[in-house]
Amino acid sequence: MGFGQEVKKKAEFIRTSAFKPGTSSGPSTPVGGMVAGSGLMDDYEYQSEYPYDDNKIAASSPAPSMMSTKSGKKAFGGGHIKGKLSRGGGPMPHQGYSPAPRPTSTYSGIGGGGSFSNLIHDDYRPLMDELKDIYRRKIRPLETTYNFEGFHSAPLSDSDIEAKPMVLLLGQYSTGKTTFIKHLTECDYPGSHIGVEPTTDRFVAVMNGVESRVIPGNAAAVTADLPFRGLNKFGQAFLTRFQVSQCPSPMLENMTLIDTPGILAGNKQRIERGYDFTKTIEWFAERADLILLFFDSHKLDISDEFKSSIYALKGQEEKVRVILNKSDMVNQQQLMRVYGALMWSLGKVIQTPEVMRVYLGSFWINRPPNAFEDCRALLDAEQLDLIKDLRDLPRNAAIRKINEIVKRARHAKVHAYVIGHLKREMPAVFGKTTRQQELIRDLDKEFQKVQQIYSVPEGDFPNVDKFRQSLRAYKFENFSKIKEPILGVVEEALSVDLPKLMRRFPQGNPLLEQAQRNPFLMADPTSDLTGGEIPPGYWHFASVDKASSTPIFKSLNPIDGKINGSTAKPYLLSTGFSMELLAKIWTLADWDANGYLDENEFAVAMHLVRAVENGGEAVLPEVLPRSMIPYPH
Repeated sequence: MGFGQEVKKKAEFIRTSAFKPGTSSGPSTPVGGMVAGSGLMDDYEYQSEYPYDDNKIAASSPAPSMMSTKSGKKAFGGGHIKGKLSRGGGPMPHQGYSPAPRPTSTYSGIGGGGSFSNLIHDDYRPLMDELKDIYRRKIRPLETTYNFEGFHSAPLSDSDIEAKPMVLLLGQYSTGKTTFIKHLTECDYPGSHIGVEPTTDRFVAVMNGVESRVIPGNAAAVTADLPFRGLNKFGQAFLTRFQVSQCPSPMLENMTLIDTPGILAGNKQRIERGYDFTKTIEWFAERADLILLFFDSHKLDISDEFKSSIYALKGQEEKVRVILNKSDMVNQQQLMRVYGALMWSLGKVIQTPEVMRVYLGSFWINRPPNAFEDCRALLDAEQLDLIKDLRDLPRNAAIRKINEIVKRARHAKVHAYVIGHLKREMPAVFGKTTRQQELIRDLDKEFQKVQQIYSVPEGDFPNVDKFRQSLRAYKFENFSKIKEPILGVVEEALSVDLPKLMRRFPQGNPLLEQAQRNPFLMADPTSDLTGGEIPPGYWHFASVDKASSTPIFKSLNPIDGKINGSTAKPYLLSTGFSMELLAKIWTLADWDANGYLDENEFAVAMHLVRAVENGGEAVLPEVLPRSMIPYPH
């Protein structure tokens, strides 16, 4: 089957498939058989790989490429999307291809040259320093005065506020959590084990490092520049089952992945751990920017232990995404049934009116030979949607830090109201023990009183049963009274300081906005290219081979007959051309300068690519000849 026919087949499958992503939850996302036209690839150094499986090629038929250079280098091969994230701006090295060097951007999201810490040190450093100052001066004193740590979590350190985005992976054993990390990072982190049996026996924070090494839990919990000092409260039993694994991976420059032990069934989960598994999940969930729940397409049952872990995510529902992994181990008809069964099971556990976002995935390191291929285009598109979620984390990390501080301050304020109210309800001299027991027993009624007195929203109150359990460890007579000055300072932070800080954050990224329109404009676009020796007839639209470019254009899933820069970028990068050269080609092809390519403009872009392949960079004209425009302009 030719390349154009392959593209048509994949595009037609997505157009007609009943499994289009986005139809079950949230707005529909446009997808393509090879590249999803959803704007998820507009970061300068985002990279996606589209290789055929070489072993399968040898066993079946050759995979034709759309373009071949004189040296025989493969310019593009359609097929399986691995959707990997890497430092490079072009395709991964494949079949002897070496990507051209490219300039780096100011900020590139996942896989970029700069980490979140670099982002802070540059544009956001003054703002993040001010956020830390607001927390230290105005919010932390309230937490300390009313022992917020004893009921919720320890005060935040500077390393907590400056921490990279964190992704928490949860699931029963052998659902593919560790393999997913290996798939993204393209490396085996130290201490990783993969198998069908329960293999990961500890919590592992996978972070970037110059070289592969392991930091044991006790050392990690006392290291000032790591955001794990709060884990000390879980004691030695947990810290011996926690480690930080560092390995050099561009993707980890912008985030931290938390691998967790597979959730067991029965008493093994509760007794043999030696620590409170659910509370550790709560701790990580509060600090995570994204929570991924993994399910195996052959194991959809949600055990009571897994259910309790999901319940521990209460209050963090907006962070949760579900991955139905190993989806290519069932055929299309079975996948529809499996998806329906999973949604039904989740509906009984996750008590929210919104539909949970479920990604269909297949994150194999080596795809098994018995994998089904009838939903390959769908799975590729779903994986790209998931990568978009991951890519967006670093870009929005600083604003999310403010959101978490606001959420924490609101909880601390309500906590202070409750503690002060209980203190006020205690007798001055006699009957303190009896009165304390009554207050604990009727705590739900006391919450209602606090709500009426201080006009606090019901949703800001903590879980009454957990709060009741924590209260039994204290004497109410030792609690602090309501101190209006401290509460007033917190209110000032919430109503004045933090909103003012939000307004000072950059409104978008002009560089990224420019890349959305012409994704290759990172260098000086006015490069000194002169015309070369190309037959005059070549610079006429009649010589453009639309028959080969149109199927590719349609496979990119154009919206209103056009594709934007982020959609076209991965395909054009596969040519191996430099960013400067691609910027020149884009500028010439986008003759109406609207930041989009229609079908004719895309055909001209491909025509220019072939011209460079045959005659070198010098053949490109400074201005697109009017004869290349197929209609009056």
